[in-house]
Amino acid sequence: MPSDGFLKFMNTAHKSLLKISFGKFGWNAGGMPVIELVTTGRKSGEPRSVMLTSPLQEGDTLVIVASKGGEDTHPAWFLNLRDKPDVTVTMKGVTRPMTSRVATAEERERMWPLVTAKYKNYAGYQTKTDREIPLVLLEP
Repeated sequence: MPSDGFLKFMNTAHKSLLKISFGKFGWNAGGMPVIELVTTGRKSGEPRSVMLTSPLQEGDTLVIVASKGGEDTHPAWFLNLRDKPDVTVTMKGVTRPMTSRVATAEERERMWPLVTAKYKNYAGYQTKTDREIPLVLLEP
């Protein structure tokens, strides 16, 4: 499973790609749109930025997966938005405020098969952990 250091390195590398390409490259990964999610640190109160993929979009709602590669702990960004749901999302260079929320049990039951049918790695992550991997909805 990826270490926190490796995940931070990959985020930095991804942001660097966007910067050096003047935003022309890096907004798609594995066939999924890439977003930059900015949360408010639950302890620090400071902005925290992470690059994520959105395997499912429904209208203006973006769905992201709090998988952390199948680790037994939730990613820090998930803990941040769970405590402070107002976030900022940048997608293809366009930034907008959004509100985040964890999908209800019914929403997850409907959406999880859609996500895993197209992006099988998420199903593999779920087999590595006993925690239910949350789906997060980002809404305008």
